[in-house]
Amino acid sequence: MNAAAPLFQADRLTLGLALPWVDAAEHAGRREVDFPRQLDLAAQAEAAGFAALWVRDVPLNHPGYPEAIGHLDPWTWLGALATRTRRIHLVTGAIVLTLRHPLHVAKGAVSVAALAPGRFVLGLGSGDRPPEYLAFGRNSATRREDFRARWEQLSAALDTPPRVVPDLHDDPPVAFSLRPRPATPVPMLAVGSAGQSLDWIARHAVGWTTYHRPPEVQRGRHAMWRQAVERAAPGQFRAFGVAMRVELLDRPDAPAEAIELGYRTGVRALAGILARMREAGTHHVSLNLPAGARPLPDIIDELAPLNAGLA
Repeated sequence: MNAAAPLFQADRLTLGLALPWVDAAEHAGRREVDFPRQLDLAAQAEAAGFAALWVRDVPLNHPGYPEAIGHLDPWTWLGALATRTRRIHLVTGAIVLTLRHPLHVAKGAVSVAALAPGRFVLGLGSGDRPPEYLAFGRNSATRREDFRARWEQLSAALDTPPRVVPDLHDDPPVAFSLRPRPATPVPMLAVGSAGQSLDWIARHAVGWTTYHRPPEVQRGRHAMWRQAVERAAPGQFRAFGVAMRVELLDRPDAPAEAIELGYRTGVRALAGILARMREAGTHHVSLNLPAGARPLPDIIDELAPLNAGLA
């Protein structure tokens, strides 16, 4: 098996795809996603040169959440993807750390890292749906402090060597271990801010991924990120990533039109947008392909040349 190149690299932009990809018929009929077919699409994305597949953590559905489809448990889904693919990175976007125990997250992370050596990136967030906090008996008002505390406990468990920090201590203390031990450290990525300062994120995470915003706004956010990296992690590389919605039209020369969190565009205009993002210092873009009339295999094939062009 060929070792995967790092997902985040200075002076380079890589592309990922968010899972699952939902057909218009599935979305309109509110049917469950055909996940075996999703595995076929994931293999096609890998063959097309995409750098990453992004998996979401959606514990529960409720009427206030606009996406009615069901999501698999991320760890189960990542295990299936790890055994179906060989080179493409697998990224969580994002595990809701404030609703999951850090030691459970650590166990899932080292398990996926063992199935997909060098290919797993642990994206973490605090969630943004207060009803889920109520369902799990958590207080959304303390999610900022909870996120920091759980990050520290998780980071210790994933450290080299791992350090398991129990919630409560026995007397004498019990020396727990976490296995399997990954061959390389599991990268921890901040997805969204989780209520933390950019300095905190730059100090603790391998990078920061945020939603797409208009270029003039994103330039300012990127400048703030670079300044935070210079203050909190001088001389170290920290990635900047963007999650972007793309409605790819079947007319390659169609101009780009701004939509919420992204663009409605032809593939040539999209190539120009991505090239400008690379020049501005973006290291990775996760494409969210919404339900549309075009077959998904066709869209993946049409996007494939962009991967070579951005390398």
